[in-house]
Amino acid sequence: MPSLVQSVDWVALTPVVIPAALAVVVLVADLFLPPARKALLGWVTAAGFLAAGLTLIPLRDGQRSTFCQTGGAHCSYAADHFALVVQVLVLGGALLTALLSLATESAEGSQSPPPGEYWFLLLSSAAGGALLPASRDLATLLVALEVTTLPAFAMVALRRGDKLASEAALKFFLSSVTATAVSLLGISFVYAATGTLNLSAVADGLTHTPAQFDHLAKAGVALTLVGFAFKLAAAPFHFWVPDTYAGAPLPVAAYLSVVGKAAGFSGLILVTVVAFRPYDTVWGPALGVLAALTMTVGNVGALRQRPGSERSAVRLLAWSSIGQAGYLLVPLAAASSADSPAHAIGTTVAYALMYGVVNLGAFAVAALVTRTAPHGRLTDYRGLYATRPLAALALGFFLLCLAGLPPGVIGLFAKVAVFSSAVGEQHGWLAVIMAVNVVIALVYYLRWTALLFAGREEPAPGAPASDASASALARTPVGLTAAIALTAVAGIVLSGAPQIVLRYAQGSLL
Repeated sequence: MPSLVQSVDWVALTPVVIPAALAVVVLVADLFLPPARKALLGWVTAAGFLAAGLTLIPLRDGQRSTFCQTGGAHCSYAADHFALVVQVLVLGGALLTALLSLATESAEGSQSPPPGEYWFLLLSSAAGGALLPASRDLATLLVALEVTTLPAFAMVALRRGDKLASEAALKFFLSSVTATAVSLLGISFVYAATGTLNLSAVADGLTHTPAQFDHLAKAGVALTLVGFAFKLAAAPFHFWVPDTYAGAPLPVAAYLSVVGKAAGFSGLILVTVVAFRPYDTVWGPALGVLAALTMTVGNVGALRQRPGSERSAVRLLAWSSIGQAGYLLVPLAAASSADSPAHAIGTTVAYALMYGVVNLGAFAVAALVTRTAPHGRLTDYRGLYATRPLAALALGFFLLCLAGLPPGVIGLFAKVAVFSSAVGEQHGWLAVIMAVNVVIALVYYLRWTALLFAGREEPAPGAPASDASASALARTPVGLTAAIALTAVAGIVLSGAPQIVLRYAQGSLL
């Protein structure tokens, strides 16, 4: 009789264990540190994310797994190449979020969130985000998704006395609860039809589903996809995103736009391509329709943003993130009709890596501008090149990457890879809709870029001097400078050598 006792591969779990353990350490340390020393907690958090990212190096062979059933046939945690690449994005995004948070904390002063609770929530959410791509059963996957999400909406509302943040957190919370309930219902239907929660076993079970359970299984697949559509802010389930991003502290909005999206998409890839592969005729067309709706609604919403409106810059980035989510869905929709989904998975991962780097960079520059223009209007960026030439050049580069224009070569190549995945799998209608949306996106990305180099407006007669603004411009926090520099360097390197990322589109990650 085989032994039921198995050892735990702690090396494989280190990218998850380090932020989870550090979250507890930070929360306890906050009780004993004097207020003047609590800034250290942020730097400890950033160092923890860096250490967790470095632990991925010994795992680069992608051959480790743990929490396996007797005989090792099915495991609940797999540190394969897919999981490692997404964990790089999650932990890297969390590190940049920590650097942005340090800068925002120093700027907001008494209005900043409580440090101990904030860093605890950020570490906890990142631990869930690192766990999600390595999950190989529906129970672990759903728990990881909730561990990622629940601390996130708490971070949105953590700034006391901010009614806008409270409203944003409430909308985020209600949509999250709805998504969880729908996903749980769908997973319960799938379990009833297959008798298992392991992703590979679910695929085997759906292949041989008894006729009387066929409709139940299809309903479970559809409901699970609806739940993930809420999490990913795919249209028409996107209603919470603009208000949540505008009401949240700017680093939290950046975190949601990149890390939250990466975790959600990794879960969607696992349930569709691995678990629900036999029912590709159900989820394939659904993802195609969602992709078309999401990219269109997102780009049209961004196009309608008024430059003079309060928080219009963050709202534009929020609508832009919805449009980018539509592009990310295109290869997954194409994977439903592909003989092997490896190319589609790699294309989605490659695009997510490009998007994560440049979008975090755009948020970093936005954090710099809001230090002197707290209303966050697009008009506040007029003439930025005259006062902050390097920041203006960096933001212009990030926006061109998102638009897919040179010198943002990585953005161009990533869009071409997504476009070719649709054309190659006979999804020409989706490729046409994507092409139209890329043109729409050019308008608002180029409009924002042009503002950076436009002439500055003359101050009104009798307007007070801007000595405070000039003083704030002279004191750029180290964390903010590091975040902008890291994302700019990464974007330039990827544009010079796009094969670093695009090679994932040609390889088998799962």
